[in-house]
Amino acid sequence: MESMKLVDGTSYFSCGDGETVIFIHGVGLDKSMWGGQVAGLAKQYHIIGYDMLGHGDSPEPQSRDTIEAYAEQLERLIKGLKIDKPITVVGFSMGGLVARAFALKYPHRVARLVILNSVFNRTEQQRRNVLLRCKDVEKFGPGANVNAAIERWFSQEYRGANPAQIDAFTQRIITNSKNGYLHTYKLFGESDNHGVSKLNGLDVPTLVATGELDIGSTPEMAHGLALHLPNAKVIVLEQQRHMMPVESPQIVNGMLLRFFEEQKLKNQTKETLQEFANGA
Repeated sequence: MESMKLVDGTSYFSCGDGETVIFIHGVGLDKSMWGGQVAGLAKQYHIIGYDMLGHGDSPEPQSRDTIEAYAEQLERLIKGLKIDKPITVVGFSMGGLVARAFALKYPHRVARLVILNSVFNRTEQQRRNVLLRCKDVEKFGPGANVNAAIERWFSQEYRGANPAQIDAFTQRIITNSKNGYLHTYKLFGESDNHGVSKLNGLDVPTLVATGELDIGSTPEMAHGLALHLPNAKVIVLEQQRHMMPVESPQIVNGMLLRFFEEQKLKNQTKETLQEFANGA
């Protein structure tokens, strides 16, 4: 896995060969969360993961930055890497919101879109709960709600079997920059309906997936979001919680590979039919 920084400071890794798939992490995490996806996909795809603004080794967001600034960060990364062909964008949780914003702002860049364990059209109570957690972070820093977050994200069995990894995730959250974490968390709390009126014009193949037991990014949210996307399918993975890419990488990777291959086959069929029509 290769790690480096671009001129604008965005930290990323790049590995594997084939079509490019870019992964976007969630609030409080960083590019290291995608180790299971690298292990399962890098033999077939060119995998890139990067740190969002305010996370890992990337720059802090500016005080007035909206979610579009996070989409613009990804555009600068793609330009810096000189990637010309349309890519697949996979966004997890907050990264799913960034992926949506990116696809709306730069649709020519996106061949496929995957939104994992993300949020849409929260109830007032759900939105209030997130913003209350933001107030706790303002007072006590990134570690304010870390234990409750870990319990929501991972199953009890996984936490018991993988204490070192759970501790690493806990430390990752606690050691975040307070300002970067808080700014991003507020956007996460407020941006679940970003661009909703434009989503019906986003005609790219889209997979919206979450876990059956994900109480923050619910199956209802996944189905609701997909209704606004003209070319979307929904998958709800049984018995999975929020951190399913980490807790169950083989299951998630299998789902991603099937989706990628389905879209490749559809594209090949379209090309064949077009060639036939042109020849006729």
